[in-house]
Formats: sequence, structure tokens, C-alpha cells
Amino acid sequence: MKKFSTLQLTEQLNMDKETPGSISCPEPTIALLHSYDLIDDFLDSLNISFETFCKEFVGSWTFGYINALKQAGVRPVLFCISATVDKPSRFLHVPTDTLICVLPPSGIYHAYRGVRRKSLNLYGASEKQSFKDIQDTNILRRSLLTPVKDLAKSVGSYLSTPLGVLARELRRENCQALLCQEYEYARFDACVLLGQLMKLPVFVTFQGGNKTESWLEILPRQLSMRACTGAIIATQTEIQRVRSGYGVSNSKIARIFNPVDVAKWQAVDRHEARAALNIPLEARVVVWHGRVEIERKGLDVLLEAWQQICAERSDKELRLLLVGTGSEAEQLRQRLEAMQLRGVLWLNEFVSDRTVIQRYLSAANIYAFPSRLEGFPVAPIEAMSCSLPVVAADAPGVPDILEEGEASGGLVVPRSDAKALALALGRILDDEAWSRQLGENARRRAESCFSPEVIGKQLRDVLLNPST
Repeated sequence: MKKFSTLQLTEQLNMDKETPGSISCPEPTIALLHSYDLIDDFLDSLNISFETFCKEFVGSWTFGYINALKQAGVRPVLFCISATVDKPSRFLHVPTDTLICVLPPSGIYHAYRGVRRKSLNLYGASEKQSFKDIQDTNILRRSLLTPVKDLAKSVGSYLSTPLGVLARELRRENCQALLCQEYEYARFDACVLLGQLMKLPVFVTFQGGNKTESWLEILPRQLSMRACTGAIIATQTEIQRVRSGYGVSNSKIARIFNPVDVAKWQAVDRHEARAALNIPLEARVVVWHGRVEIERKGLDVLLEAWQQICAERSDKELRLLLVGTGSEAEQLRQRLEAMQLRGVLWLNEFVSDRTVIQRYLSAANIYAFPSRLEGFPVAPIEAMSCSLPVVAADAPGVPDILEEGEASGGLVVPRSDAKALALALGRILDDEAWSRQLGENARRRAESCFSPEVIGKQLRDVLLNPST
């Protein structure tokens, strides 16, 4: 990620002056912390700059929470760790008018990062892979190296959080509580420790991390889960896992969905959307949007299902719209070339403009969500807000979103089952009246369960009244 210049800091927000004491603010303030070692790693995975993140990015759980909290009268501050700054630096997230406080990692982390880079090079991986894979054709050697890799990742995660600097900035911003992105990441353990020292409540959300990285984290995680103030978990299956695996009581778990700005995610005229994308009005269209990670997002399953759909409807005009890019965009391109599928249109770029995504969603008849692994995904809720019926694999979170089945606006199919996905999509594609009814159900479900107004009040009640 490109290094931030003094000019960039000044242009975005002139808040980097050293001022004693804490900032006076009439609203209660909540600190949000991402789970990545460095925000740089997250941005690199999307191939976007920090400047774009500040000026345009509105995806992910983070800004849904921020929007909901602001509507409930709570001031959120997003804390990020980045190797590109050498002192606490403040920026403005323009779309939500929210402060982003960027902190340098702890001094020892830089030394660790250098060692990690050499290790990655030794085993054929790159810095961007962040120890994701050990590239070794020898199965035994790879199996032995994997736990070493996981251990090294845990060590780095613990070292990356600058506790002293973070404590000072939390006081400066007068934060009343901390909210961490994930509990199965080392930053959560560090924040719980800091919260104990500062006597601040520490909460955590579930966004998909459902396993401990290495044995090094097992004991700290058990202690942290017991010591934290509360956990916000949307999915029933994950609540059961946390209860049984960590012995967390019901009183410490709040079931709150991830919010989506339903008022802004609305369908535009389908004719206009299709005209802009050069799609015939008579075509039947399926759409997907998100990060291109083939295995995790189930894109291989979607392509196989689409192949079956096209084979069974050779006389129909069909389109499959794919919107988004990611770390495996090249692999997806190769798959598409090899399969020679009919009617696939792929916008291979990071899309931060909501109106562009809405145009693609509005041009479609159905939304497909074939993911194998999720926490509580917002992409299908965005589609539901645009009055699209959803066909989704039963990844974590999906059964909760569509917990009333057709009455919620969609169908749930087994993960990794291309035939089941093709059958469900085909049923809706072939029945326009049913498709419209499901779309209306989806919109009602989004309005009643996932709006920032509803979720913001729930979050405020939990975060600012932990004893109730």
C-alpha cells in the first residue's frame, strides 16, 4: 500500500495536531477495531488504496455498524493499524463522515515482518498471501510446515497491536467501549487485556472467523471470551458453538444482525438498468457481487450450476452477471475461458459506487449466493433491499437471513451442491410471477430486520448498557 504523505493527511482531515487531554464530545463514543494485523493487508486483498478506502469504500460490516451507530446517536471511531504511518494519524471517512485513527504497529512487529517476509520467500509464497498457503509439492513437508506457519501468524498478530499507543488514543477520543471485529483473532485478546487495564468494556462481533489460528491462541482465547463484556453474534449455529466451546453464558451474547442501509439500497428501473448494460429486456438474468475468492465464495459451484441452467434452457436468452474482483480474479478468468459459458458478463474491478452495483442488481431477476463460508453476509441483504429473490447456499448466516424461507424472499440450498443451486435458480427463472412475489417478500424482510434504525438501537442498548 502506498505510503501516506503529509499532504494527504492535511487534505483529508487536519486533526493530527498533538493536543493534551481527551476530545470533548456530547455523544457517547465507541471504538471499532479491525481484526487484520494491518489494514494494509485488507486493502491489498481488494487492490485499493487507503485514499480510496477513505473517500469511497462503504462495504464490509464496519461501515454498516458505523451507519447504524450514528443513527442511534453514538459517535464511532474506526481504529486501524498500518505500517505506512510512524505516528497516530487521523483521516476522515467521507461517505459516513467518520474519524479513522490510524496507528503504527508496535516496534517489534517491524522486525517480525522482515523475518516473515524472508520465510514466505523461502517457501514460495508472497507477502500478499500473508502466510495463507505453504507452496510445497511434498504433502508430508507441507503438513509439517502448516502448523509452524499458523504459529508464526499468531505471533505476528499479537505483536502488531500497539497497546500503549492505542490506550492513549482511546483516552484522547474519550471512548466509552471497544468493539472488535472478530473473537477468533489475536487482536481481540490484546483488546480484552487493554480493556481490563483501562477498565473499559470490550465487545466483539462475529463476522466469519470460527476457528482459532494456532495452539498459541487457545488459552488466551478461553480467558478473553470469559473476560470480555459481551459478544454480538447474528447466527444461531455460531451462538451454539460459542456456548459449548467457550462456556459463554446466554447473558453475554446478543443476537444482532449486521445492518444494511435499506433506504439507499433500492431498485432502479429495470429497463433503464438493462439498457445501460446492453442486456435484452426479454433475458432472464442472475447476478452475484462480492470478492472473488473462488472456494470461499463458491464461484466454482455457481459456474457449474450456470452451465446446467444454460444446457436445460437452450432456447432462452440468459445472462449471468458477476460484479467484483479479488485475489483470485485471474483464476476466475481462466475458468471462464476454459468453460466457455453462455451469457456471462463480468465486471472485474472493485466497485465502490453503490449506484453501479444497484444498476447490476436492478437488471437481474434473481440473486445467487453460493458461498461456502461466511459470518453474516450483507451482500444478499443488499440484493433483497433491491427486491431480488435470493437463492443461497446454507453458509453460516444465510439460514438466519432467510429464516422463514420463501416468506423471507428466498431459497436455501446445500453448500457445494451445483445441481441443487441450478434447480432452485431454474425454478425461479421459469416462474416470473413467483419471482416477483419472492422479491417483494425479500424487500419487506430487509426493511423490518436489517435497517440501520432497527440495528442501531439494538447496538446502542448493548454497548452502552452492558449490565442490562
